[in-house]
Amino acid sequence: MTDRLTAAALALIEEPILGNFATVDAQGHPQVTPVWIDHDGEDVLVNTAQGRAKTRNIARSPSVAMSIVDPGDPYHVVVFRGTVTEVTTEGADEHIDFLAKKYLGADSYPDRRPGEVRVKVRIHPDRVLAQPERPRPDDTRRGAPSGAR
Repeated sequence: MTDRLTAAALALIEEPILGNFATVDAQGHPQVTPVWIDHDGEDVLVNTAQGRAKTRNIARSPSVAMSIVDPGDPYHVVVFRGTVTEVTTEGADEHIDFLAKKYLGADSYPDRRPGEVRVKVRIHPDRVLAQPERPRPDDTRRGAPSGAR
């Protein structure tokens, strides 16, 4: 266990892989939402819209968790508990467009709704529970022959 993401964990986050983002609702129940993810070298960044359950939940409790699983290798994972350190509209529209390019190949986010206000959420990993320690060879990715692993 550590409190920092390794270079290999950050590389996994750079892939177009969904993160499973866990927050706590008003009744104390966990809520898990698949989200597009990004990082700034130390913190994990997600993007959502004001008024959604995620934003209400983190306003009440900034303690969150995330699980990221490589679809090509279910043992190649990043799991951490963290604290939301910032929720901002500054740069959020540009950030969702960046994520749309990463995940959809689109130049801008195609699902904007009229009046929607995007927010960028910064999550500092407080306790990293599982992560790759080193990059995996390319032949361990999805589609590699089983003898190559």
